Amino acid sequence: MDGEELRRKIELLRIEHGDLDASIAALAGQTSPDQLQIARLKKRKLRLKDEIAMLEDHLIPDIIA
Repeated sequence: MDGEELRRKIELLRIEHGDLDASIAALAGQTSPDQLQIARLKKRKLRLKDEIAMLEDHLIPDIIA
């Protein structure tokens, strides 16, 4: 992937990350929230965060001092 493709992929992942955050907040706000579903969404959100960080690392060139 080139730099532009990586940036687009990162942006899509950030949008999905934000959507998951909103979903978690909505579920947590219910009178009897589904804790298992919330835990699954949080786990997915963490995986997305890790994937975003990995892709961002690919955008930054390694500089050997």
